[in-house]
Amino acid sequence: MAKPLPADWRKDQVPQEFVELHGHLDQLPLHMRQKLMPLYERLGHYTRLQNRLVRVAQDAVDQLQLDLKYLAFDLEATRRERDELRQILDELEEHLDE
Repeated sequence: MAKPLPADWRKDQVPQEFVELHGHLDQLPLHMRQKLMPLYERLGHYTRLQNRLVRVAQDAVDQLQLDLKYLAFDLEATRRERDELRQILDELEEHLDE
């Protein structure tokens, strides 16, 4: 019989078809299973790696979106401060011209 899936392998981490494939492989004769299981395990490794890479990429996108929001907030605050300072300078110039 084929080796059970490793403990770190959760069914929700792989497509259902992959889990079904494991069930079909378990039903094959031993000599066929021995040839196919290494390929199956390698495919499982790549599937987990791909899922991990997608999560890392999504985290990076989420962080970038957050950084952009902070930059937009900072830009708006800087513009408000600039406008306030211009107004103060304009008022000072008016008082000096009088």
